[in-house]
Amino acid sequence: MHVFKIIGPVMAAGLLVGVAPSSHAHDSWINKGQYRNSVGEWCCGEHDCEAPDKIATTGTGWIVNGVEFIPFNEAAPSPDGKVWICRRPDKSRRCVFGPPPNS
Repeated sequence: MHVFKIIGPVMAAGLLVGVAPSSHAHDSWINKGQYRNSVGEWCCGEHDCEAPDKIATTGTGWIVNGVEFIPFNEAAPSPDGKVWICRRPDKSRRCVFGPPPNS
């Protein structure tokens, strides 16, 4: 509590945000790899790629957050072994990365 009095609540909140884990890939391997999808769009833009929390695997793809099916054949290999989805502003999928099936 003493820290809040010294630096103020706004600065303290900023410090907490700075140490919170993030699932966004804008500054990670997706952006650095300069990946593009099959129509030439950049996969990663400002805060549009994330690793979903809830993923179920079926024989032909992933079910994301219990509602969205993504076939394995739509995904490029994911170097970190996670499923990543990059979306356009309208929330449609731009790029998907995932581990190989049965891995």
